[in-house]
Amino acid sequence: MEDDRPTREGLGLLIGGTRGYSCVGTFNSVESALREMDRNIPEVLLLDIDLPGMPGSEGVREFRQRFPSVQIVMLTVYAEQDRVFESICNGACGYLLKETPPAKLLESIREAHQGGAPMSPEIARKVVQLFQKTGPPEKFDEHLTAQEKRVLEMLMQGHSYQRAADQLNISLNTVRDYIRSIYDKLHVHSKSEAVAKALRNHLIR
Repeated sequence: MEDDRPTREGLGLLIGGTRGYSCVGTFNSVESALREMDRNIPEVLLLDIDLPGMPGSEGVREFRQRFPSVQIVMLTVYAEQDRVFESICNGACGYLLKETPPAKLLESIREAHQGGAPMSPEIARKVVQLFQKTGPPEKFDEHLTAQEKRVLEMLMQGHSYQRAADQLNISLNTVRDYIRSIYDKLHVHSKSEAVAKALRNHLIR
C-alpha cells in the first residue's frame, strides 16, 4: 500500500511478476484498502507508514483487528523512532526502508509469510535502542524458561518458526507451543509485542 502511484505500480509488477508470488491488489490509502480487501485478503501486506488520511502506523491496528491472519510489513523512507514504536506495538511484524533492494524485499515478504520479522538493519538497531530504554522492568507472574528465551531471541533476529525449529532441533509444533506459552506469560498477542516487551524488560538482549 503506497500513495505514490509509480512506486505502487512498480511494487505490484515486481511482486506479481515474480515466480512464487502473487499481488492481489494495490491501494493508495488505508481507507480504500479496508473497503476493498474483503474481496481478496492477502497473506502479507506491505504498508507505507506515511499515507493520505489515516497514517499507516495507525492503520496497522485496523488491519490486525479486521484481518488477524495478515502479516504486515511497514515501508518507510526514514527510520523514525516514534513511528517504529507505534507500528510495532500496533501489530506490524516487520519494518523495511524503501531503499531495500528488490531481491531483499521479496525475501522479506517470504520471511514474514513464514512467521519471521524482517527488518532493515538501521530499523533493527533503533528498535533495540528504543525498547531497551523504555520504562522500568515489569514483574511477571511466571518467568520465561531458557528455551522460551532462545525461541524469542530467534524471532527477534527475524527467523521464521521453521528456522527456529531447525536451529533448536525441535518440531514446528513445539515452537508454536513455546510461542503460546510466551504470549500467556507476557500478556501479549503478537510476535512484535512479545519481542518489544521482552526487550523493554531485559528478558532478552
